[in-house]
Amino acid sequence: MTDAIWDALKGLAKPSLTELFDGDSQRLDKLSTRFELGEEETLGEIRFDWSKTHLDDAHIAAFEELAGAMDFAGRRAALFAGEIVNPTEGRAAEHTAQRGVGKEESVQLALDYHHKTAAIVEAILRGAMGEVKHLIHVGIGGSALGPALAVDALAEEGSLVDVHVVSNIDGVALERALRACDPQTTMLAIASKTFTTIETMTNAESVMNWFRENDVEDPYGRVVALTASPDKAVEWGVDETRILPFSESVGGRYSLWSSIGFPVAMALGWPDFAEFLAGAAAMDEHFRDTDGADNLPLRAAFADQYYTRLRGCQTRAVFAYDQRLALLPDYLQQLEMESNGKSVKADGTPVEGPTAPITWGGVGTDAQHAVFQLLHQGTNLVPVDFIACIAPGDDLAEDHHRILLSNCFAQGAALMAGKASDDAARAYPGDRPSATILLDDLTPATFGALVAFHEHRTFANAVLMGINPFDQFGVELGKAIAKQIEKGGTTFDPSTEALLQAAGIA
Repeated sequence: MTDAIWDALKGLAKPSLTELFDGDSQRLDKLSTRFELGEEETLGEIRFDWSKTHLDDAHIAAFEELAGAMDFAGRRAALFAGEIVNPTEGRAAEHTAQRGVGKEESVQLALDYHHKTAAIVEAILRGAMGEVKHLIHVGIGGSALGPALAVDALAEEGSLVDVHVVSNIDGVALERALRACDPQTTMLAIASKTFTTIETMTNAESVMNWFRENDVEDPYGRVVALTASPDKAVEWGVDETRILPFSESVGGRYSLWSSIGFPVAMALGWPDFAEFLAGAAAMDEHFRDTDGADNLPLRAAFADQYYTRLRGCQTRAVFAYDQRLALLPDYLQQLEMESNGKSVKADGTPVEGPTAPITWGGVGTDAQHAVFQLLHQGTNLVPVDFIACIAPGDDLAEDHHRILLSNCFAQGAALMAGKASDDAARAYPGDRPSATILLDDLTPATFGALVAFHEHRTFANAVLMGINPFDQFGVELGKAIAKQIEKGGTTFDPSTEALLQAAGIA
């Protein structure tokens, strides 16, 4: 069934972007959508414009048929119902329940956990645990990327608490954080689902040693644990009153909405964190209740599949024209590539074609002077996502933001239109696709909706490919070999042995 649909898709005409606009006066209305987060004006609005992609009516109809054949509606319903959607690990994926959208019992459990987190956050900010100016948050992967992105994006105007997110086992990363903090006014948050992750626990031990070396009274009283394994946190030494649990059904790269978001709440205060959850919930409800190409994450997935499967694009670029979103490409790399970077389907059979593209990107306008040469005139076709905000994030003269947005919109227009020239070196082929996500302002609510949009886009892509996006066994092999090296007594290939000897490890 799906083979026939893919064959039909491959046989469809592929007009240029200019031809698509010339041939359909309603194209912008069809593929550019203003998404209102709710009736409250304070929640804001986001414009999703996919009109500069090569999606047309014929391709959309065929992709909608594909979604039906892959039981997109059923898979989506199972996700929100808290059913097992991660078959290899026998788990549900209940990150939406953290935002109040999902199985009733799971929503209530998440709410209970949030109440505990809110109480601790508010107590700390009131001074119940002494003066706290700094928070060192140690984690890795989703336990670090999400908090780092959110704090960087939303605490630009000043944090209630100075947050440092440390993920790298490289001691340089931790030392930089320690130098910026006063041990007498610093708290430590340990974010680990299992409370056994070697990088995280090693960094945590080093912070504890730093506390002791600087005569901090009761170092363990300075620790908050964010984990799905409370017993292990107690065993490590954390007081049970300072353990903020989250459900086993919340995966690492989808965990920002759980107690893993503790450092975000510490930086912003709980009311802003609650608004962050509300923005994500608005996108959850849209994704759950909207069918076909009107469903924004599904529409984006149609375009993603078009470029990977039909045009052979191996990468997708994301450029944030907002310094506050500088970490977004890094966050999306893990979300998309760890979720959908698979070669087998959920049923164990091989995937018939390419899966997740390599996600990469940067910040405009810096990227224009680094990588846009390839995008405009290189031999690789690279779909581009532009992300920007109408309201500036600064108080400087308005020409800063006007020039920033002008550059963002100009790049999309130039990629599409190109420019002919008798001088081949100055010719731009054009017909290069882009999508634009334009926030009216970068608030906790719009940011929450933006992140949730990408989570659902990732899930929609997985459904269209038959992939399980909620496991990540590909990260385990290297870890296992690293543990073998630590234990010693194992022989490796000649190159690895030589490197170990050169580094003095063997």
